[in-house]
Amino acid sequence: MTAAPMSGGTGVGTFRAGVRRDNPAVPSSGRPASRAHAVDWGRARCLAREVSPLAVVGRPLDEALGQVIARPLAALTDLPPFDSSAMDGWAVAGAGPWRLRGRGVPAGAQSPPLGHGTAVPIATGARLPSGAGAVLRREHGEVDSRNGMLLDRTAGPGSPAPGRDIRPRGQECRAGDILLPAGTTVTPAVLGLAAAAGYDRLAVHRRPVVELLVLGDELLESGLPRDSRVRDALGPLLPHWLSGQGGADVTGRRLVSDEFRPLYEALRDSTADVVVTTGSTAAGPVDFLHDALAELGARLLVDSVAVRPGHPMLLAELPPRADGGPRRLVGLPGNPLAAVAGAVTLAVPLLRRLGGHADAEPLRTTCAAALPGHPKDTRLLPVRRIAGEVAPLPFDGPAMLRGLAVADGLAVVPPGGVAAGGDVEVLPVPVPGPCPAR
Repeated sequence: MTAAPMSGGTGVGTFRAGVRRDNPAVPSSGRPASRAHAVDWGRARCLAREVSPLAVVGRPLDEALGQVIARPLAALTDLPPFDSSAMDGWAVAGAGPWRLRGRGVPAGAQSPPLGHGTAVPIATGARLPSGAGAVLRREHGEVDSRNGMLLDRTAGPGSPAPGRDIRPRGQECRAGDILLPAGTTVTPAVLGLAAAAGYDRLAVHRRPVVELLVLGDELLESGLPRDSRVRDALGPLLPHWLSGQGGADVTGRRLVSDEFRPLYEALRDSTADVVVTTGSTAAGPVDFLHDALAELGARLLVDSVAVRPGHPMLLAELPPRADGGPRRLVGLPGNPLAAVAGAVTLAVPLLRRLGGHADAEPLRTTCAAALPGHPKDTRLLPVRRIAGEVAPLPFDGPAMLRGLAVADGLAVVPPGGVAAGGDVEVLPVPVPGPCPAR
């Protein structure tokens, strides 16, 4: 296909003389990096993380799930906020038997004080009346039908013991106690704790916004492959991966034709924090990503990684938005498994750091069978867990997804491979979750 001319008189296939290349591992020519310039896989992930978390915003609790709290979560109240009953039964004052008073204390209600030798029915979680020293469980008490007195069927001297089955005020925390440190990911349990501690909103780091550009005139969005064209597999796959593993809001996804001008304009006009592209990272006749980045004056940080599949991936800093906000681009290869390799290598670490997520401890496990490796590069291999160990899966070529579809993770196989019984790091694959926005 004939490319549209570049603006500014720069010919297709060349870079502006002034394009910035602050990473010495990135070559000075305008085409993709050679094998000699490929960045080590671990180093590439470190470079992707060299960003600051996005701005702190306030979110209602029902909108904060999955985001990262930006400040320590301090309790706004004692928990429990008052002495309360831990059981259904009777609040009792002094030693029994007890004379019953009142109709009972449900949760959310308040009872008059109890005098010595009296009791009142009480529900679990209800506020303890003043004067009460213990709770007699429902299964331990009975009311004497002759005189209406409450008896303790398990009674011994001093039964029940003072404080029995009472949740004392401040048992879990006192107002001002730090419940969770900054950097904690908001889970359903964190939402519950925050609500219990008095919060209506949380200060969290803003989610990174991603626009996905799927490049390729050969791609179809529906139906069977036909007329030498194939279905787009990455458009359905990547938004969920970037959302589930990277914590991103994927707000845009579109196909872009194999021409310079549409790609250049899409990159120029995007207001997303991160633009993720698929395809055009190599040196084919219609691979214009490097040229478009050069025309924009982008700064290349990673241009090829020593990993298989997916080595022709890249990371770049785009010119800032009109409001001054920084923008980055992750260029993924077009082959499906290679694109996933690029996502876990560059996109996921970048997005997690932008969202304020702490680095997770590597998950390492034992190999149930040998994991074949590349002679010189790291290999990312779909694996399945068997009795706590992992084994390789077939259909692991760069254009294949059949193995990944049943995988429990991606093994990070060092050059040369790992023998059966050896130790290997395993990267997680996303679990089912809500569909990201389109």
